[in-house]
Amino acid sequence: LGLGLGLGLGLGLGLGLGFGPHPNPYPKGGYDDIGYEIPAYFLDRGSNLTILFSHGNAEDIGYSFSWFSELSQALGVNFMAYEYTGYGMARGRFAMRRPDLPRLEPSEEAVYGDVEAAFRWLTEVKGIPSEQIILYGRSLGSGPSCYMAQKCAREGVKLAGLILQSPLLSIYRVTFDFRFTLPGDFFANIDRIGEVEAPVFIIHGVDDPIVPFWHGQALLRAVSEPYRVKPMWVRGAGHNNIEVLLSLDRRLMPALREFFAKVRVRRLGVARD
Repeated sequence: LGLGLGLGLGLGLGLGLGFGPHPNPYPKGGYDDIGYEIPAYFLDRGSNLTILFSHGNAEDIGYSFSWFSELSQALGVNFMAYEYTGYGMARGRFAMRRPDLPRLEPSEEAVYGDVEAAFRWLTEVKGIPSEQIILYGRSLGSGPSCYMAQKCAREGVKLAGLILQSPLLSIYRVTFDFRFTLPGDFFANIDRIGEVEAPVFIIHGVDDPIVPFWHGQALLRAVSEPYRVKPMWVRGAGHNNIEVLLSLDRRLMPALREFFAKVRVRRLGVARD
């Protein structure tokens, strides 16, 4: 995958949900020809819907490959996951063809550059219409997903939808219940999601000890009414076991299929207009 991008340097993250990259190996892919490399994979199922997935903290796309390979096949949707600068094989000089370029570490700005590059690759290289793309962010990945959804809305670029799993209001709010965004806070999803102009489906564990359940509730309230989809609040679920619990009682697949059906119906309506 050829992912060209421009990356900005930013501050390091903390508060437990800060960047904690894993060096584990995963499928190769996603390299630009400028200097900085972004590993990625794309699973083509011949579908008219494509998920662009942004993973959580302390993991990389290698952890999700088997799960999402099975999921995309079962749901019949295309799937792309990309790596964040400073994670996995996208770490420092190991991930650079040009050692003369500055060494990159994880940052909010770099992650936004990464998701933009992945989105451009889907639309410009693969030729996938933006209105067929569903942004899917898990935990920390809700940050780049909300950023990209807001950016598309501001630029008049249509999206199929947005899925947020265990999302956060902002990094600082994980620890403190602030009513406004403080200077220096980042991944302030609460300041972005109200501008999103695509169906938003939120999944959150009621017993999440890392990103409290009320984060998901507050984000849902902030979604513009026309785009607010009935959420999935998972009782007994924490932060990292939602897929397991929903797979055991077989609720996940039907819920996602229902959301995809709504997205397709909406697309047909927009096309008729």
